[in-house]
Amino acid sequence: MSLNRDRADTAFTFKGGMLPMTVMELSSGDPERIRAQLAGKVSQAPAFFQHTPVVLSVEQLDEPHLALERICAVCRAHKLLPVAVRGGSDPVKQSAWALGLGWFPPQEIRPRAVEMRPAESRLVEASVEAEADLPVPEAAAHAGGRIHRGTVRSGQQISASEGDLVVIGAVNPGAEVLAAGSVHVYGPLRGRALAGIHGDREAGIFCHDLNAELLSVAGTYKRLEDIDPKMLGCSVQVRLKEDQLRISALT
Repeated sequence: MSLNRDRADTAFTFKGGMLPMTVMELSSGDPERIRAQLAGKVSQAPAFFQHTPVVLSVEQLDEPHLALERICAVCRAHKLLPVAVRGGSDPVKQSAWALGLGWFPPQEIRPRAVEMRPAESRLVEASVEAEADLPVPEAAAHAGGRIHRGTVRSGQQISASEGDLVVIGAVNPGAEVLAAGSVHVYGPLRGRALAGIHGDREAGIFCHDLNAELLSVAGTYKRLEDIDPKMLGCSVQVRLKEDQLRISALT
């Protein structure tokens, strides 16, 4: 009886988790420079700036004092929600806490040598050759279209300011691909894909393995948690119909 009472009185539980999080890596601490660049980014991909939580990385800055409150205000004005700071001096850490933000220590990157067995090496070579032979949509060859061969890594952004973007490879978590036209991913899509960034409602997203953090066509978007689980891991096409994103099997 007491066990049931204890469960009824429980208001929360702590759980470890790994949530997709965008890191905004600052190379300048000038709030006005940040404001100017954000304004340009919003015009490129308005769907991304919809109350997106971000971690402000200040690891590249060698500034003991930072106008952190003003930088956060600039972010919020562009619908980004700072939730934490990564790196920085002790005054920066204290400022983060005073503003109600979390603080993470600088990221340690430890290079790791990986030795491939001969059989694994042959598999990788065969995979690269197969990707190179994939048929590329004709639209990608139009003026302004772009073809990217290889993995788009976390923190990387690949864009096509006109026409379609074709990625022959994977789009990792934390990576972003965007195009004025359609986005084609010949591989796993685990990052963010934005098509029709200038308002082209006929654009679409096509991929071979869907696990995207965010999908957007002409400003209408879905996050991973909004995607039908039955579509995850499948080859799909994403189209805008009646002001909603429709995800269907790619046939």
